[in-house]
Amino acid sequence: MSLPLKDRVAVVTGGAQGIGRAVARRLVEAGAAVAIADLNFEGAEKAAESLESAGASVKAFRLDVTDWTSIQTACESVLVQFHQIDVLVNNAGIVGKTAPIQDQDVADWNRVIAADLSGVFLCCKAVIPHMISRQSGRIINLASVAGKEGNPNMIPYCAAKAGVIGLTKALAMEVARCNILVNAVTPALIDTAMLEDLSPDQRTYLTAKIPIGRIGTPEEVAAMVLWLATDEVCFSTGASSIVV
Repeated sequence: MSLPLKDRVAVVTGGAQGIGRAVARRLVEAGAAVAIADLNFEGAEKAAESLESAGASVKAFRLDVTDWTSIQTACESVLVQFHQIDVLVNNAGIVGKTAPIQDQDVADWNRVIAADLSGVFLCCKAVIPHMISRQSGRIINLASVAGKEGNPNMIPYCAAKAGVIGLTKALAMEVARCNILVNAVTPALIDTAMLEDLSPDQRTYLTAKIPIGRIGTPEEVAAMVLWLATDEVCFSTGASSIVV
């Protein structure tokens, strides 16, 4: 059986749990060596160990996507360990406070923008020179359907994810001639620990907006990410694919 990501190295931010962990597993199953990069280093180590037990090449790395020095250090460590980075999956992020704008704290706004938008920018900034030097790469950014449509009481999150979509389109235009494809996945509500940050009313509201009529699974998002990471996608860049 052919492995579409054989001899490729992928970095998955926020890979200790949820969507990131599901993505790491799918990439490993496709033959990639995977760096699980997460602020929750203990969780990243456990995720890596579970995949290593199946014979995969997986390592955990400590990463704070809001800290440029942390990102540089993690990227350097990945290159020392694996010698290359072929795929970057920008998955790390937070939901933030659910409240109308007048009740949103400036500190919470800054925290969400730093984690969900600035973190994507910084991680892309760190790996792009390496990918340009190799004239090859795939970047998949986890945005959200909330960044396309907006949701009440979630302004920081929606604004950050809209920014990720814009960043994806702009970066895709910059690096297309270098054989680096940059795409975004925009899931609806997914069954992860982030649901705990939403009120029951908010969960009901968001679920009702999903055409299929149910919350999605991390594995369903991971399937889309895997496809975007493979050579099956070779002429599409700057897209925002909806998973509902």
